[in-house]
Amino acid sequence: MFRSRSKDEQAAAAKVTASQPQQPRDPQAPKGRPTPKRSEAQSQRRTRAQTPTNRKDAVKAQREARRADLARQREALANGDERYLPVRDKGPVRRFARDYVDARWCVAEFFLPVAVVILVLTMIRVPQIQSIALLLWLVIIVLIVLDSIMIWFRLGKLLQQRFPKENLKGARAYAVMRTLQMRRLRLPKPQVKRGQRP
Repeated sequence: MFRSRSKDEQAAAAKVTASQPQQPRDPQAPKGRPTPKRSEAQSQRRTRAQTPTNRKDAVKAQREARRADLARQREALANGDERYLPVRDKGPVRRFARDYVDARWCVAEFFLPVAVVILVLTMIRVPQIQSIALLLWLVIIVLIVLDSIMIWFRLGKLLQQRFPKENLKGARAYAVMRTLQMRRLRLPKPQVKRGQRP
């Protein structure tokens, strides 16, 4: 009753368990592998990432990781490294939309300098100059709208030709919003010269 099993009985039991299909392990059953030595378990614990013991350390580690990610993203925005760009700028469709906008002259990129000039003109207390300033406002806004509509439709056609199986959602709006920034201030930085076809 309390004696150990013979080798034959153990071999027969091993054959029976090997021939049976794998079933979920009963929690009361033995684990089927040897317990690791203490030194092995400690060395495995040391190699795993050390999790912070208190909340303050966890928050600090999370802040450092976020700071490192943001630094990597800033560097990618400066040199166009596709791996670390923010999700909004990733992918071949967005890259093509950026290159399309950066390769051409856009009316909207001159909006800020023209707006400053118009504001200065409106401060002058001469009625003729103020009416010219209002007319300039109207002209610049109409030109920006027309240019944006042209970009919207031309870019839409090109995207459908180049990327027929890609998700094009939001690419045209992304390109039009990029035209509103001055070329020098655009992020990610322009990778093509003006006049160069993307």
